[in-house]
Amino acid sequence: MSDMTFERMISQMTPAIYDSLKQAVSLRKWPDGRMLTAEQTELCLEAVIRYEIDNQVPEEQRVGYLEQRTCGGASSGTDVDPALAGLARDASSD
Repeated sequence: MSDMTFERMISQMTPAIYDSLKQAVSLRKWPDGRMLTAEQTELCLEAVIRYEIDNQVPEEQRVGYLEQRTCGGASSGTDVDPALAGLARDASSD
């Protein structure tokens, strides 16, 4: 067995390997179509996250990033009439 440690593997990971692992986690399968086990998914995700931190990948490009929006604010482009969104209904009468 090689003396390759997890940290050393991350430090030697290329952008192509990072992209491949990120896709594998997203699809839950390897490029050849074989399904990832739960353990493989966990290890791949950890490797992707560590790569992103070590290589200072911008937050909005990281795996799992969710854009924070305000509910119904004009800046979010989601101005919806509360009646149409079902928010104007009095739920206490149900």
